[in-house]
Amino acid sequence: MSTTSVSGAADLIAGLPADFRWGVATSSYQIEGAIAEDGRTPSIWDTFCQVPGAIDNGDVGDIACDHYHRMPEDVALIKNLGFDTYRFSVAWPRVQPRGKGPVNPAGLGFYDKLVDELLAQGIDPWVTLYHWDLPQELEDAGGWPNRDTAYRFAEYSMLVFDALKDRVNTWTTLNEPWCSAMLGYAYGLHAPGRKEYPAAIAAVHHLLLGHGLATTAMREASPRKLDIGITLNVATAYPASDAEPDIEAARRADGMGRRIYLDPLVHGRYPADIVADLALEGAEIPVQDGDLELISAPIDVLGVNYYFSQKFSGYAEDGSTADEKGLPISRTIPLGRPRTAMDWEIVPEGFTDLLLSIARDYPNLPMVITENGSAFEDTPDENGYVADDGRTEYFTTHLAAVAEAINQGADIRGYLAWSLLDNFEWAYGYVKRFGIVRVDYDTQARIPKQSALYLKELAEAHRAR
Repeated sequence: MSTTSVSGAADLIAGLPADFRWGVATSSYQIEGAIAEDGRTPSIWDTFCQVPGAIDNGDVGDIACDHYHRMPEDVALIKNLGFDTYRFSVAWPRVQPRGKGPVNPAGLGFYDKLVDELLAQGIDPWVTLYHWDLPQELEDAGGWPNRDTAYRFAEYSMLVFDALKDRVNTWTTLNEPWCSAMLGYAYGLHAPGRKEYPAAIAAVHHLLLGHGLATTAMREASPRKLDIGITLNVATAYPASDAEPDIEAARRADGMGRRIYLDPLVHGRYPADIVADLALEGAEIPVQDGDLELISAPIDVLGVNYYFSQKFSGYAEDGSTADEKGLPISRTIPLGRPRTAMDWEIVPEGFTDLLLSIARDYPNLPMVITENGSAFEDTPDENGYVADDGRTEYFTTHLAAVAEAINQGADIRGYLAWSLLDNFEWAYGYVKRFGIVRVDYDTQARIPKQSALYLKELAEAHRAR
């Protein structure tokens, strides 16, 4: 069935499995602030924010949502909204300043208190070890294109793991390595702002290597059964037609967005077609002996972040199929759907198709939706309340899309909305708002939006069944 409308969505959502988890997600740099407190050193995002023109309005993450000082209030908010799971990330330069050496007790202490606060409120803490805030010193040494960064990541991961493994059951190594590698090193849109395609491909491999090293080390040090995994931002790539150039363009998009990560993680190999495509662009994946065995260390859960799907054409507007370098054309063309404030088309059936394709191509891999949400042009009333009908409908259709995938056999065990709070939205600064809770950045007041109350109602009704 189609999940592009709310018709029938309520029945689908009501049929979610009894043990389905409901939660929200955030990331450290986007909400914490306190960038120079208690021993924290600069990350690549602190540096990137100082680059003229890099961030809309010249915004910076120095204060963000001031979560570092308001953490108990925010945990109480999660509790009041009826969520049972909170996914947050740990700031590497807060826990291990400069990306090397011993743990910083004050920095780690913040997360120690956060976990205790969550547990006291009956909320399951889900730790993400890396959500893009690489210590600047490690970038100065080469960043993720440098193989040594993978080993530094594993070392840092164990500092956090050793402190929290007795209370945290679910661990994510990396959030969206595609963004770290491609937006950061190929396209220059995210920190550190480099445009070096071969370096970006090296970063892809070293991010996955870091995941494998950390996963193996955590597994060996686990005192009990824990769920360890990785989170990927993935989408469905549709061909614009049945013509071979369009089919090839969609294949390349799927290969670079999905299979280049999941094939080595699950099957222990990079997709041969993508390796060949990269060679045409002068890029090589720097695999060494033993790397793929580490990368394919078994994981317990795959985090899936989904926002939109796209249609791809292998034809330029003039009808040609190759660019000036002789490389095949790949371009996106509109699906003709409504768009969010990010200019992303709203394609819930692409979510169902994506989840089913993962279940088909990578069987026996449990999934949790670790991010799904939307930015809209919120208009608060005189009390700061936002009646965000667009975001509420987005959640409705996408939760229905998840339920439809489950009904067709996909193993999906939870849904974590992005995001708890309006926050620092990377290169967009504070212009784009994804939160289900409005943040008044002048006063730091938190005001739940209509969408937050809607999700609360769904979660509470689900638990009451």
